[in-house]
Amino acid sequence: MRAKKNHEKDLAQRKAHYESEDINGKLVINLRDLGHTLRGLSEGRGSQRRILIMLSETGTITQRELTQRLGIQPGSASEVIAKLENAGLLSRVVSETDRRTAAITLTQEGERQAAEAKALRDQRHREMFAVLTDEEKALLLALLEKVNTDWEGRYVEYLEHHHGHCHGPHSEAHGQGEDHSHNGEPHFQEEGQNRHACNHDCVNCPHPCPKGRARLEGER
Repeated sequence: MRAKKNHEKDLAQRKAHYESEDINGKLVINLRDLGHTLRGLSEGRGSQRRILIMLSETGTITQRELTQRLGIQPGSASEVIAKLENAGLLSRVVSETDRRTAAITLTQEGERQAAEAKALRDQRHREMFAVLTDEEKALLLALLEKVNTDWEGRYVEYLEHHHGHCHGPHSEAHGQGEDHSHNGEPHFQEEGQNRHACNHDCVNCPHPCPKGRARLEGER
């Protein structure tokens, strides 16, 4: 009962705060809430399902390339890959010319489970925008792309790598689903600190941001 009252109080406070904001503030709040929901629905960077889907789309790929595309630490990638290999979903073949390099490919069962995972993901994507008509989806996409393009130019000086991760309009926090911000606003380093601007070289970036990973997946 007490928890319910606290929840209702929190909702009332959030609603009051939302109504007190101007249209720009309301846009920011909605984008932030949508981002929070997307993070909650996401399987995670190094999830088994995501790896299966990625391998089904790329075909045979080296473990290093896969790790770079996932944007996770090599140790974490090796652990998940080993689990998938033990489950009979993928195979690793060490290069004869370079023993440090291993080619990864899906097994027949891996292909089957990857297809199931992709079907579930596509269904979820359709559900996300089921409330919109095709015309509304097209309009929303055009507006988001316009804002996206503007932010890429407007905030390019703030795009940086902090502890190996990009921060800025298209960044994620240090941990999956973690809100690494101050009062809902992006955190940027102050002048004089070690700042590394994003050079947009997503292929060679050891920890690509969500924007970079989307570009990598779109190029496949």
